[in-house]
Order: sequence, then C-alpha cells, then structure tokens
Amino acid sequence: MRVRIAPMWHRLSFRTQLFLPLGAGFLAALILAGILLQVFATGKLTEENEPRRRSIEAVAAALNHALGASDNPRRTLDAFVRSLDTSSAIQFRAVEAGPPSPAKDDLRKPHGLTQGYIDLLAGPHMDTAFPVTIDGRHVGDIVFPQGMSADPFEKWIGLLALAGLLAALMILIGTSAHALSGSVLRPLQDLGEGLARMRRGDYTRPIPVRGPPEIRQSCEEANALAATLARLSQDNRDLMHRLVSLQDDERRDLARELHDELGPLLFSIRAGTIALSEASQPMGHLGNSAQDLLKSVEALQQTNRRILDQLRPLYIEEVGLSSSVQTLLRNFRKQAPHIVLTDAIDPDLSGIGGPLAQTVYRVIQEALTNVLRHANAGNAHVQATVADKTLVVEVSDDGGGFPADNVFGRGLTGMHERVRALSGSLSLLRVDERTYVRCRLPAETTRDVPSPG
Repeated sequence: MRVRIAPMWHRLSFRTQLFLPLGAGFLAALILAGILLQVFATGKLTEENEPRRRSIEAVAAALNHALGASDNPRRTLDAFVRSLDTSSAIQFRAVEAGPPSPAKDDLRKPHGLTQGYIDLLAGPHMDTAFPVTIDGRHVGDIVFPQGMSADPFEKWIGLLALAGLLAALMILIGTSAHALSGSVLRPLQDLGEGLARMRRGDYTRPIPVRGPPEIRQSCEEANALAATLARLSQDNRDLMHRLVSLQDDERRDLARELHDELGPLLFSIRAGTIALSEASQPMGHLGNSAQDLLKSVEALQQTNRRILDQLRPLYIEEVGLSSSVQTLLRNFRKQAPHIVLTDAIDPDLSGIGGPLAQTVYRVIQEALTNVLRHANAGNAHVQATVADKTLVVEVSDDGGGFPADNVFGRGLTGMHERVRALSGSLSLLRVDERTYVRCRLPAETTRDVPSPG
C-alpha cells in the first residue's frame, strides 16, 4: 500500500505560508534594486563624470606640453605635483611610486561606502589615468579617481533609502498580515475546539462568535447544530431511561411471578417428595427414586433463586448496595474458585439507591459474567469508588481480552444503554495485558432516587 506524503507546503502553518512569499518578495525586490543600480547607475555615473574627465584630460595635455617646452621639466613636474592638494579632484602617480598606498586608496571612497558597493557600481575601470612623459619617457600618470565624486555616495544613500523603505513596508505588511491572520485563525481554532467538544458529546459550551462574517456565520451554524444535538441527546437519554424503566418493570413482574407462583409450587413438590420418600423407605428402589426427585427439586429451587437474582436483586433495598456487591463477589468465588478475585469497594456505596444502585450492581454482575465465560482469566479485580460526585466502577482481569469481533452479546449492550440513560459512560480497555470494563456515573443525579415502578 502506497503511503501518500503531503507536499511540504501543505504541512506548513497558515502564518508560515503567508510570510514566506512576503519574505521572498522582499529579497527579490532588493536583488532587483541591485541589478537596476548596476545597469542604470553606472552609466549615469560615467555620464555625470565625463565633463570632469575631459577637463582632467586637458590638464594632462597642457602639462605634457609645458614639460616639453620647459628647460627643466623635472622641476616643472615637481612644482605641479606640490601644487596638488590631497583632496583635489586629480592626483599624480609617479611610475616609481607603484600602485597607490592604502591610505590614499581610502581617500577615494566617501565615508560610509563599502568597497563592495564601489566595485558593484563602477567595476574595475573606475579610475581614469592620463600618462605624463618627459622626453618620450613615461614618468607618471595624472589620475582622475571617479570614486571621489559625491555621485556614488548619493547612489548609496538612495539604495539605503530604498532598502529602508522596503523593510518598513515589509514590517508594515507583516504586522498587518499577522494581525489579520490572527483574527482569522483564532476563530477557526475556537470553531475546531467546539467541534471537537461536540464529537465528545459536550454541547454545553457555545463557540465564541467572532472574526470575519463568513467565520461568524459558521460559528453560529455550529452553535445551532450543538443546540440541536443537545436536544436530541437529551431526548435519547429520556427514551433510554424510559426503556430501562420498562425493562426493570418487566424484570420485577417476572421475578414476582417466579417468586409467587413457581416458588410455592416447588416448595409443595419438595414437601410431597419428602413425604413420599419417608413413606417409601421400606420399599427400596422407590425410596431411591424419591431421593433423586428431591435432589432435582432442590436444584430447580436453586436455579429459580439464581434467576430471581439475575432478574431483580431485591435485597439491594434491604441490605444496601455495598453488602449486595459483597454477596455477589462471594457467590462468584464459590462458582469460580480457580479465579483469584480481589476487590476494593467504597463503603459510601451503602448510601446509594434507586436506578444508580441497580446499574452499579448489574455492571459488576455482567462484567464478572464475561470474565467467567470469555476471559479464561487467572485473577480479577473489582473496584468501586465515589469521589468528586462521580461513581467509578472498574472490573479488570488478566485474561485473553476481548473477542475478535469485540461483541459480548446483549449483556454489555444493555449495560451501555442503562449507563447512558443515567448520563454516564461505559468503556472497554486493554492496557498492559489486562482487560478493563470501566463505568463512570454522576453520583449526585440518582442518589437516593427510588427505582422506577
């Protein structure tokens, strides 16, 4: 099976997707500004310096003419060089002096300009040199350093101004985009959190209605959906509560019939069998048949009592939930001595009655029945506690876990419906090689409420 990997772009956050193009556009604008500066400013600089270059060329020609006409050209040249100021627009570079010193080279660059910018702007032929000769011998050059012009500095200031303007514009756009994305993302996050609460069954907290009109409309629709789901959920709980009440009524009626009708019949059969057994003792095998019949009647009575306990444990109202659960655990230990059963039953369970007590008892009863029938367990643990107005029932075992189809039959399905009718939750978990049946019920909702019917 091929795993489709989402593109990197789709895994980025909305803000990242928004700011990456803005940053790329800012860098592209700076690069474009540098290219335009290289293309247009260099020609403009050369054009602006052309009149001065021609003037320096005329000076060099005049100097060469004067040297040719002078009786002492060396003295004339020295006088010319001494007349030049270091800050002059022209300089003389003697052949013997070699390339210009770093100190003089620094003078060619206005304060604040970088050499890289000068190189970018003017290239390798920025300075213009005019040769000076004496008797046909090259003795030096009159140099016109264009970098000493104020024009490169003006271009540099222009570039910095452009970069600053772009940076300010980028910051303004970024701040606006951040604020705008926040005004969009925060309502969307609220909407997502609200939908997640609805998925968990929590319809009580409305989603804040804010943001752009489109998102506000979505929030209002989601709140309307939550109100509808809350009403349907309450109707469903009421329906299940009535269904559970009807089931309890049916169980009670059936238990009453078994107790009032079948119980006396079994008692009379047992009494007659005992009388028949006593009367037939001299008759041998007839007495043995009477004893077998008596054993069958006793087994039938035990079965009847077990069915009555399954249908409706009447003694919960008499001895309390805690004692009833302990009786249930003792019967389980007798029925399954190979399973080590431990328990931690909160004494506060004795104060719970009504449908809540019936539900707790039946959850424990059904969970232990599944441990006995399906788990193939060696030990089990039953825990029931009341804390923070919540009753928690947990039955765990070290058996093989849930069946492959995760279906235990109608028992746990009925328990799930009963728990939901009381606004509780029932979950089946498998953790650390143990199976857990965990039930949570609001203890305050049905405490001391009489059972229906």
